[in-house]
Amino acid sequence: MGGGFYISKFVGVVGIVFGAGAVATVIALAVVYSQEVAKNEAVSPTNGGSTIKPPVTTPGGSTVKPQITTPVIPTTAPSNEPWDKYRLPDTLKPDHYNLTLWPRLTVNAQDLYIFTGKSYVVFQCVKETDLILIHSNKLNYTKWGDDHLAKLSALGSTPAPTIKKSWLQPTTQFLVLELNGKLAVGESYQLDTVFVGELADDLGGFYRSVYTEEGEEKVVATTQMQPTDARKAFPCFDEPAMKAIFHITLLHPPMTVALSNGMEHVWRTSFDKTKKMSTYLLAFIVSDYDYINSTNDNVLIRIYARKKAIADGQGEYALSKTGPILKFFEKYYNATYPLPKSDQIALPDFNAGAMENWGLITYRETALLYDPKMSSNSNKERIATIIAHELAHMWFGNLVTLRWWNDLWLNEGFASYVEYLGANEAEPDWNIKDLIVLGDVHRVFAVDALASSHPLSSREEDIQKPEQISELFDAISYSKGASVLRMLSDFLSEEVFSTGLSVCTVYYHIINIILSNTVLQAVNSTGTSLPTGQTVHSIMNRWVLQMGFPVVTINTTTGLINQQHFLLDPSTAGSPDMIVTGNNWILANLNVSGYYRVNYDNTNWERLLGVLSSHHESIPVINRAQLVDDAFNLARAKYINTTLALRTTKYLRSEREYMPWESALDNLDFFYLMFDRSEIYGIMQTYLKYQIEPLFKHFGNITGNWTEVPTGHMDQYNQANAIRVACSTGMEECQTLTKGWYSQWMKDSANNPIHPNLRTTVYCSAIAAGGAAEWEFGWDQFKAATIAIEADKLRSALACTKQPWLLNKYLEYTLDANKIRKQDATSTIVYIASNVVGQSLAWDFMRDRWNYIFTQYGGGSFSFSNLINGVTKRFSTEFELKQLKQFQADNSEVGFGSGTLAVSQSIERTTANIKWVAENKDSVQTWFTTEVPKE
Repeated sequence: MGGGFYISKFVGVVGIVFGAGAVATVIALAVVYSQEVAKNEAVSPTNGGSTIKPPVTTPGGSTVKPQITTPVIPTTAPSNEPWDKYRLPDTLKPDHYNLTLWPRLTVNAQDLYIFTGKSYVVFQCVKETDLILIHSNKLNYTKWGDDHLAKLSALGSTPAPTIKKSWLQPTTQFLVLELNGKLAVGESYQLDTVFVGELADDLGGFYRSVYTEEGEEKVVATTQMQPTDARKAFPCFDEPAMKAIFHITLLHPPMTVALSNGMEHVWRTSFDKTKKMSTYLLAFIVSDYDYINSTNDNVLIRIYARKKAIADGQGEYALSKTGPILKFFEKYYNATYPLPKSDQIALPDFNAGAMENWGLITYRETALLYDPKMSSNSNKERIATIIAHELAHMWFGNLVTLRWWNDLWLNEGFASYVEYLGANEAEPDWNIKDLIVLGDVHRVFAVDALASSHPLSSREEDIQKPEQISELFDAISYSKGASVLRMLSDFLSEEVFSTGLSVCTVYYHIINIILSNTVLQAVNSTGTSLPTGQTVHSIMNRWVLQMGFPVVTINTTTGLINQQHFLLDPSTAGSPDMIVTGNNWILANLNVSGYYRVNYDNTNWERLLGVLSSHHESIPVINRAQLVDDAFNLARAKYINTTLALRTTKYLRSEREYMPWESALDNLDFFYLMFDRSEIYGIMQTYLKYQIEPLFKHFGNITGNWTEVPTGHMDQYNQANAIRVACSTGMEECQTLTKGWYSQWMKDSANNPIHPNLRTTVYCSAIAAGGAAEWEFGWDQFKAATIAIEADKLRSALACTKQPWLLNKYLEYTLDANKIRKQDATSTIVYIASNVVGQSLAWDFMRDRWNYIFTQYGGGSFSFSNLINGVTKRFSTEFELKQLKQFQADNSEVGFGSGTLAVSQSIERTTANIKWVAENKDSVQTWFTTEVPKE
């Protein structure tokens, strides 16, 4: 066997050019962080921290009524008026809010859940103006004595101008006040409002969540403000740069618990004033919950959940890991946690995975609650990483906040990267930092290789409307942001990277804006210098302002290296010689630290395939996964032959590690999507069954015939993969095993014999192989599940049935929130579409019901994009492309919200799939036919 060469930081192709710029950016962000610390500590409210006392009343003394209406002046045509624009003018700056809210946890006479509120905001006039714009959405206001929707008072010696006209502008979501005079620069004013809103089940703003415990239905009043829904809870300057201090009071029934960002004073249902913070980070909750708590360096940590969940110990894991993760980030940021408490609460209805509200983090139940009898290894990992992600935001995002949403990637990309570091601190035996390659790098490569991708950073003027903001919460912002930051950290070393975050204490007084020339001084302080002729702007623009990523091609016969924008026309450049001779092979991008793909000349590809087949351990595990993923994607881009990519899977009969197997299965999934409705499907199944057989037998042997689980974190994942693939490819031994377990459970539903790690796979396999009885049993168990993690496993498995009538019934269930929660409706439709039998059913259903789906399920950033991409991912015919374009045209007026880009991506992907199938079907069929072992 020839020798091998490993390259990770090779000559200037992708490395040195961005390295110094990276630390400049990190340091600059950290500098801003330090400035915010100083600002937040210096700011105090002008009213001495007093709070509004209950009850909430109108100015005339009567209770606020839900039927109050307010005048609306519709916009009949586009105008250049300030209230017809989506951004706030730069004339006013909020200082503090005083807010009292009273959520009703029972319906009123009109059969509505409502909340009433009274608030005032103190703001300063920055530029002379006779107009006040403040965000408001779906709120009704009580008129004051002068017949206007708000009351304006001056806090200085100069009287406030009177209000000329007041109205709501629903399109741009403003409460508009025209004044009879101008506000004076430097003067402070107070704006009072009294309002009522619906405590709806739409998962946005101030909303309600419902659950049943011990036969009693209970209501939780809770919030989700990000990105633009604080305005649904109270009138506010709802932009991230408009930071202020908040004094919050919640009125709530006896025996319920009220929570908000600050520490509560139960005897008067008010809370300590908050830090200076953005509106999107506010949270307030009223519930019948219980909690467990601990103290970590004088920080009170509390885990809130349903009483039964707390009594069953489901919050213990989160409580035990929060303290160590907080301590890790204190060290990482070189700054103490800035609040006296860290509350975390699990909600039955929550559209996101979690939300980093400052001091009161909200989670889906599946993202916070852990039960060792029900939760799988992957459930446990998800909890650890999401907790780490949200706690990372307490500093980076909450204390230091982006001025506008166009640079969301800095916030979410950073948290998505360091979540692996925080989780590694909590679970050091998992080797979890490697999984960023599968979870983020490979995931986002698939999106960022499309022509319809977008840069990490957008122009501020291009991101104006709420739906445009929501679109940014995608894989690019999260996963590409994380991947690029990981690349920078690897180039600089983690020590230097984290030093860039703490060096701010020295430089904060000389830095004013991110990427300013002064940043160069901070760069030099770390011993790093910029390449000759480069500026911070020129370096960072390449990764932040351009979409896509490079493919680096190494020719070992000529010694040349060049790079191209993946999928675009190549632009080559020479590099120093790197000629490899004899049997030697070369492997670049060691540990996949760089955000790029690597291609080689055919000779080196053959050498690498030879190493895989004979001594695959010579190549690091991560790079074995990389070789497979790069090969398949390079083949789709026509850099190499598809059959060469398929050949990377031949060695898998000898592979026992999780990451290469997962990479291969992810890529073979594309072949299943393209061919599971064709004659190629059968021979693919036979080939994969042959490949998985040794892995299946390996885990059968080491687990005592499936009676135990492996000890290693990734081995547990691989065991689940082995049984999933073996059963799905028709291995009789596996199917007998899974059907036997499920049948045993059906006979004694109180005793589930299936290990939590294997339940998703076993449930799916048994329901797919069974009929109505197996499905109905699964549905009954789903309805009876008291743990959300178990319910989620059953919910996905119910989509595995091969009976179309059952799938159609299941689709109809997604329209009924009493059967499938709104937070789960779109993902359930995607589960059904992932089943080849359910594909066309889900597509017809989504088209027929789009208006309802769009109206009812619009609360989350990811739901529409995931739904559209998920339902159309199998599309590969001209007929399907025509249908997709017609779907786009038919719903142009209704719109697609955060799924607008997903429609374009689906059309692009379908067009590419059609071409790929036409070009590759024959060669793929021939290859599988040749490689299937002869009986």
